[in-house]
Amino acid sequence: MLAVNRIYHADAFDLLPEIDDESIDLIICDGPYGVTTNKWDKIDDIQAFNLKLIEIFAAKMKDGAALYMFGKSDCIDFIDYRPFLKLCSRIIWFQPSRLAQGRINYTNNYDVICYFVKGKRPKTFNLDAIRVDQLVELEHRLRCERVPSVVNGRFGKTKFNERGKNPGDVWGDIKQLTYKSKELASREALNTIQKPEKLIERLVKASSVERDLVLDPFAGVGTCPVVCRRLGRRFIGIEKDKAFVEAANARLVDVGRDATERLL
Repeated sequence: MLAVNRIYHADAFDLLPEIDDESIDLIICDGPYGVTTNKWDKIDDIQAFNLKLIEIFAAKMKDGAALYMFGKSDCIDFIDYRPFLKLCSRIIWFQPSRLAQGRINYTNNYDVICYFVKGKRPKTFNLDAIRVDQLVELEHRLRCERVPSVVNGRFGKTKFNERGKNPGDVWGDIKQLTYKSKELASREALNTIQKPEKLIERLVKASSVERDLVLDPFAGVGTCPVVCRRLGRRFIGIEKDKAFVEAANARLVDVGRDATERLL
């Protein structure tokens, strides 16, 4: 088994076999999208690439563990992932501020985050940790709660919760990074590689608890490891770009010693 709380400078496919089977509680996979001209993103068949990853991941995951796989709208189309994992949701990370202007088609304004679990149901889903503000007006909410299906029926648990509501599967409340973002580790990582800590934090909080082991096979500049250390999760990060590994390790140093000691 690989040592935990480290970011390894390696190719994910070379290192994943060294991880013990059924040892991982959560995987955050923000790998190639297969849509840009960047060297790291040049994938001939992104669906086949992702299916290969899903098969490998499934063996490493505990029963009930979660996988969040980032991509574009077709990232898992035309492949049969069902022998390995159950697809629970396709989360839409909506970015209306993107500047690209399509000339012969509609501009893509979202990424997909495919949420899988191993087995029939997730072992962890911490809804209270990821609730968001209710945006529905009070009068309309009360009117909806008075309908029979809520008062006496199967939807009784959907009533208003003062702590907020389920964020749903369309997320427009978390904005992508810009060149002015304080957490941006590298201009080269903007948009294509580095995700906002707030986004990764929602996934980690939802699908893991303290001391769970989180795998990030395409760690980039270390956003997921940084979030894991701050939240008291153990992690294994893998990244083949040496400069990104160095940037990630620098970010980990800034998290603080308290979080590190909690993981030992």
